[in-house]
Amino acid sequence: MNNTDLTNVTNFNYSGEKIFDQAQDFLPINGTDYVELYVGNAKQAAHFYKTAFGFQELAYCGLETGVRDRVSYVLVQDKIRLVLTTPFDPDGDIAHHIRKHGDGVKVIALWVDDAIKAYEETTKRGAVSYMEPHTTIDEFGQVVRAGIHTYGETVHVFVERKDYNGAFLPGYEKWETEYKPSHVGLKYIDHMVGNVELGAMNKWSQFYADVMGFANLVTFDDKDISTEYTALMSKVMTNGNGRIKFPINEPAMGKKKSQVEEYLDFYHGPGCQHIAVATDDIVFTISEMRKRGVDFLYVPGSYYDTVKDRVGIIEEDLNELKRWGIMVDRDEEGYLLQIFTKPVEDRPTLFFEIIQRKGAKSFGKGNFQALFESIEAEQARRGTL
Repeated sequence: MNNTDLTNVTNFNYSGEKIFDQAQDFLPINGTDYVELYVGNAKQAAHFYKTAFGFQELAYCGLETGVRDRVSYVLVQDKIRLVLTTPFDPDGDIAHHIRKHGDGVKVIALWVDDAIKAYEETTKRGAVSYMEPHTTIDEFGQVVRAGIHTYGETVHVFVERKDYNGAFLPGYEKWETEYKPSHVGLKYIDHMVGNVELGAMNKWSQFYADVMGFANLVTFDDKDISTEYTALMSKVMTNGNGRIKFPINEPAMGKKKSQVEEYLDFYHGPGCQHIAVATDDIVFTISEMRKRGVDFLYVPGSYYDTVKDRVGIIEEDLNELKRWGIMVDRDEEGYLLQIFTKPVEDRPTLFFEIIQRKGAKSFGKGNFQALFESIEAEQARRGTL
């Protein structure tokens, strides 16, 4: 399962320097295999993601499949797989995670050809083991998995599934219901952002460089990402083929509490701040999601007064973009369209970005000012700015 076809990607950063070749090849990654969220009620969360985000049911494990300590629902949309897990044991690790963090990302699983080698290569370079290599088998074949720790309580699990033809993993059964809302056009995970504490950005970007062989694609400092009140810094790390991109954010000094600090306060530590998912038709995707009740950050109408001067010619109708609150930015390779949901749970922590790339390889630097002012407006409403 490939994340996206990158055969036409030019491996350069935004100053023209060749970048993906700087990533080492000892850890080849084919794409994101799945993202697992620990949640308070997996059945209800699954209904939400099906209804609001257009995911379809894929697989299930729980009491009916012989699993006694938890239940997991697996959802799919194109190349995206979400696993929603709730514990039965109130004293176990999953329950502890939910009490501390609320609903949030626990596992960022990476699809590899050799999970044992991936584990050995990363642990010998300093990664802390989360899961030693083990093989699970059922009538559909076998899957090998192994895992390491990254920032906070987040982990990476290496998944080798070349000898497996089942719905998801051994121990899961196919899950089917009569409720099948249509998709909203989400295609694959474009990137996933981690928020870490002040002073830890360099530590974790170095972790991805040294332990996983990633390269620094681009760096944003507090002059790039700031408003009158708040600021943050970010380093974007990428693997060799560019299919995995992990921006790492830390707060910077400002007059008021930044969005990263708010996240760290409510998540009670570092974690995954947002999941960026790609679409080929962002107007369709956002119009569908809004109809289904998804809340997005407000973009002031004045933002669109300067879009043509800043971005130039685009294929989309600017009035349509304004209607749906979709932002636009351009780099040397092309342009992109993006929009951000509000947090998808009661704590102001995890949210989603919807992105459509029209050649651009960047992350919407030209939109940072408007985006951060919108986030600050939400923080002010919550009394956390």
